[in-house]
Parts: sequence; C-alpha cells; structure tokens
Amino acid sequence: MFDTQTRRAAALVAFGVCLYVGLSHLDVVLGVLSAVVDIFFPVLLGLGVAFVLNVPVSGMERLLRRAASALPEGRRPGDGAISAVSIVLALLAIVGVAVLAVTMLVPQLVASARSVAPLLTERLPEIERALAANGVDVDELARLFKPASGVAAGSVQGLLNFGLGSIANSVFAAARSTVSMVSSFIFAFVIAVYVLASKRTLGRQAVRVMDAHLDPRVAFRIRHVAALASDTYSKFLSGQCLEACILGTLIFFAFSVVGLPYAGLIGFLTALFAFIPYVGAFASCAIGAFLTLLAAPEQAILCVIVYLVVQFVENQFIYPHVVGSSVGLSALWTLIAALVGGNLFGVVGIVFFIPIVAVLYELFREWTNARLAARASEGPERA
Repeated sequence: MFDTQTRRAAALVAFGVCLYVGLSHLDVVLGVLSAVVDIFFPVLLGLGVAFVLNVPVSGMERLLRRAASALPEGRRPGDGAISAVSIVLALLAIVGVAVLAVTMLVPQLVASARSVAPLLTERLPEIERALAANGVDVDELARLFKPASGVAAGSVQGLLNFGLGSIANSVFAAARSTVSMVSSFIFAFVIAVYVLASKRTLGRQAVRVMDAHLDPRVAFRIRHVAALASDTYSKFLSGQCLEACILGTLIFFAFSVVGLPYAGLIGFLTALFAFIPYVGAFASCAIGAFLTLLAAPEQAILCVIVYLVVQFVENQFIYPHVVGSSVGLSALWTLIAALVGGNLFGVVGIVFFIPIVAVLYELFREWTNARLAARASEGPERA
C-alpha cells in the first residue's frame, strides 16, 4: 500500500508525461478535441442555451412563487408546475418581443433600405471622385467587381461556362450544411428545455456526486464558483438588456426631436450594438453617420454630435444605475476584458469575457482577502 505522498508524486509524474506527449502531438490532440466537440455540439449548444434562458426563467419562477405564496396552503402549485409554467411564459415572452420588434421595425427597415439604395446610386459619382482624390484606383475596383456582375447578369452560355456541376455541388453542400445546422439547433433547444425543466434534480445529482467523490473543500469551492458565475452572468445579461432598450429609445427620440433621418433604424441598430461593449457604440455611430451622410450630408455632423451627447448622458446618469458595478468590475478591467475577449473570440468574446473576468476578479479578491486575514492572525504569534 502506497502512502499519500507517494501517490501524489506518481500522479505528478503521470501528469508531466501526459502533458509532454500532448504538447509533442498537439495537432493530434486538437483534432481529437475538435471531433469530440463536433459529436457533442448539440449537447454543448443546448447547455449554453439553457444557461442563457435560465435568467428569464428564474425571474418568472420568482414572480410565480411570490404570487403562489398568497394562495392557501393546499392550493399552492408544486415546484414542477411552477418550473413548467415559467419556461412556457419565458419562451412566449421572448417570442412576443421578437414578433413585436419585427412587426414594428421591418416596415421601417424596408422603407429605409429602399430609400438608401437610390441615394447611394445618386451619390456614387461623388464617392468615386472622393476615392480618386484620395489616391484610390477606381478603374481597378470596377475591374475587380466586373466578373461578379457579369456572372450575375450573364447569358445562359456564361452560366454553362461557369459550370453547372460546380453550382449543383455548391447547392448540395449548402443544403446539407443548412439541414445539419437546423437539426443541431432543434436538438439543442429540446435539450435546453429538458435541462431547464429538471435543473433542480440535476443540481441535486451533481451535488451528491461531488460530495461522494471529492474532498469537501473542493466540492464547496466548485459550488461557490458555479453560484458566483450564475449570479454574475444573470446580473450582466439583465442589465445589458435593459440598458440596450433604454439607449435605443433615447437615440430614437433624440433623432426624432432634432429631425434627423432614419431615427427608428439608427435607434434599433444602437440597441442591437449596445450588447457589444465599447465597440458597439462606435459601430452604431459610424453607421448612423453614414446613413445621414447619404440622406442629408449637411446633418452628418449634427448626427454625430447628438449621438455622442446621448451616449454621454446615458453612460454618466443611466448606465451606473441600471448596470453600474453589478459585475464588480471597474471601467479599466471591463475594457481589458473586452479587448482580450475580442482578440481571442471576436464579438462573442467581447460580450461574454466581461462576466468571466468579473468572476475571476471576485475569486482573486476573495483569495487575497483570505491570505491577508491569515497573515494578520499569524502576526502576533510570529512577533
């Protein structure tokens, strides 16, 4: 029988050997991980969807439990009924908001697109002259885009020269990819609903497994990190949703009062891009200035000024009260999290790295405070 120190040494050696072999054959390891992710992609996607939907579902559950507490003891619904009703209400609310947004915004988006296209065509000579004045070879750009327009407007002979077999293969590949993606999303949605419906049972099972096979301190630490991550993400998502709606509404009313064009479209884009910290504000401002430049060039500067004023008022007086320090990060750490996440995973990284860094920041703060408290308690003894 080996003692504890020998087992730890053997485990450390085995870990070192596995790490060396994995780094020596990193391409094989990455290929295996990619294959495993592809196999379990619907499951992983379903868990992610369940994690996101758990925020509105939990809010519905709190409201229903508060309403059920006023009923007599024998008429109160059980946890299963409350969970099922909460899932249905949350999904109906999400679908209702989406339908309302589409019903209100699609006509205006279509009208805006129809008005932008003629303006772009009308001002194309001015754009070409501006590009030429800045040293851009307009003829070269036209030559690059000529084959694409020729294929699109070409005759039957040109289509045959392009290759019907290539088109058929491309269509088949696109259809197969679309069917696979749709089926994956359907399975992921079903898995998410099942996870949400049985989250308490799954939570109890996970706790039992950890208590049975892990050290109590390790199990407690895992539960603490999971609770902290869930709470931080819930605050972040709910705060961002409310902040996006407020900012989009302010932009719409400000542009309407001043008389700037495309107030509804720019307000919608602002609310949409508000989920992307820092980058989203610049992107929506640039798009709004471009659309205004096409419709009314003399109001382009006014558009930028109004947008910046609304952003300043929202950031200084509304955002701190709506989102504030809910994730526990200062502006500097929020910016660093957005930059690192954007460089690693693009737009998705910008959005989700902020709550992740907030969790790591809170864990590091707790660990630092524990170390300082331990040293403070050891101080008199050392003296």
